[in-house]
Amino acid sequence: MDLVPSAAFVMDKIDHRPWPLPQGRWVMAQRWHDLLFAHWPVPVDELRQAVPAPLQIDTYERRGWVGVIPFRMTGVRLRGLPALPWLSAFPELNVRTYVTYGDKPGVFFFSLDAGNHIAVRIARRWYRLPYYHARMASRIEREWVHYTCRRIHPGAQAAEFRAQYRPAGEAFRTARGSLEHFLTERYCLYAVDSHQRIYRAEIHHLPWPLQPAQPRITGTGRRGRGR
Repeated sequence: MDLVPSAAFVMDKIDHRPWPLPQGRWVMAQRWHDLLFAHWPVPVDELRQAVPAPLQIDTYERRGWVGVIPFRMTGVRLRGLPALPWLSAFPELNVRTYVTYGDKPGVFFFSLDAGNHIAVRIARRWYRLPYYHARMASRIEREWVHYTCRRIHPGAQAAEFRAQYRPAGEAFRTARGSLEHFLTERYCLYAVDSHQRIYRAEIHHLPWPLQPAQPRITGTGRRGRGR
């Protein structure tokens, strides 16, 4: 039986957070499924060229990191509203790095592709994040997650991602100071607009239960340039 924790239960668990919950009520809730954390080290100088100057590159052992994170969302809803079938469940793929601002480490997104064009329009306007509409699919066959993403957003640079992945070990909790903890235990995200104004969105979640994964990434990057 798949038991999903309630929003009240999640909001009550705060001992693992690096700073207190913000004042006020939470605004949006969502659940993530079949997620892969795929990461690569990248020289800080290269990341500095792609990340707006007000944000500082967050490093682990003096290296920056870029993550490609495919997953599937369900239960996306605003506080006080039910999850709407035509808006609340869709695949998403984000490409991100890790930054700090005002001593708060967080996530900075290079791009976010989603399989629901309405959700993309809302997220671009509300959170000022680089969301793009994409044709996406995620299915499970014999423990393997088969994931595809092809960007179809009008006027956007073409991009494509194809992968298969499955669990390859027992679940574990990350240890503070580990690379896994650095990459996954993030409790805010940042966006910067064309006027260099910084926006921070606070995030709350339970500690990630992680498993080693066996990935087969067969296509990434611009359309026609996959490997």
